[in-house]
Amino acid sequence: MDFGLYLPCYWPDTTIPMQNLYRDAVEAARIAEDLGFSSFTIPEHHFSNALVHPDALLTAIKVADATRHAPVITATTVLPQHEIPRLAGAIAQADCLTDGRIQIGAGRGAYKYEFDRFRVSQEESGEVFGDSLQLLIKLLEEEDVTWDSKYYQLPPTTITPRPVQKPRPPIWFAGMSPGAIDYAVSIGLPVMTTPLRGSFDTVKMQAGAFFGATEEYQRPDLKLSMLVMMFVTEDESEIPRYAALALERHRRFLNMMTTDGTVEGGAIVPMESDITADEIARNLIIGPAEHCAEKLADYHALGIHNMQLNMNFGTGNAEVLGSIERFAKQVMPNFV
Repeated sequence: MDFGLYLPCYWPDTTIPMQNLYRDAVEAARIAEDLGFSSFTIPEHHFSNALVHPDALLTAIKVADATRHAPVITATTVLPQHEIPRLAGAIAQADCLTDGRIQIGAGRGAYKYEFDRFRVSQEESGEVFGDSLQLLIKLLEEEDVTWDSKYYQLPPTTITPRPVQKPRPPIWFAGMSPGAIDYAVSIGLPVMTTPLRGSFDTVKMQAGAFFGATEEYQRPDLKLSMLVMMFVTEDESEIPRYAALALERHRRFLNMMTTDGTVEGGAIVPMESDITADEIARNLIIGPAEHCAEKLADYHALGIHNMQLNMNFGTGNAEVLGSIERFAKQVMPNFV
């Protein structure tokens, strides 16, 4: 099992200049790579202070320029909200600018608030996603691509430049439900998933769906990546503070995920939580190094190949860097 660092640019205090958070993310990536992290993931979201990367490829290029070799993965690029021929060209250009380090996490999207403002139908997003994914793969792999579907009609089209990686940059399928995970494996794509703030039963369900599908479709080559919120504290007394920060992040997530979205001046209004801070502390990986290692051993036992760690959910960069260092020196050696 190897470890990547999630770079959310979560912005709960909108009085802080956003450029500071981008600088912090780049610094965290540089230090994490030096300490042995194997990859970076960058989300795509719009119109709010939750995860402020409206163009994840731009951030990916900046992160790649500050680091040396680790792949930089979008997590996730919401295909129904993109014009696919334009996106394919941007991916290929980013792959050239990063000397072949770009990977794409592709998803259908979840926030109605974003779909409404892009004037894209969320109800049709599943069908649009399937068509978009097939077209994206073809444009990245082939030249003189023609396409005739409900959503795209292309005469012979070649994106330029061509990507560095052959036949194309890796594409991960972002899915959380057993059905989505099964579908990803059936079409030969690795899977990135997350239990969000759910219990370890959710982790077991998602891993079970993945490994059941790889056996059914005879795809032992595919990989499973799982995003979790983690913070390696100096001692147990700090657990309640970081659990409270994670709960506040969850309250903003719930607003966007379960409603039409209430956003004022770009800031999401937190809503009542469906779980408590104590449940957050139990479900996430927050605590001293020994505690985090014990919890991670359960993930390792399931056979998960890669863990993407979100250590930034409302605290300052100095504290995030401290958690990264403690993880790399005291937790990571148990698994790599």
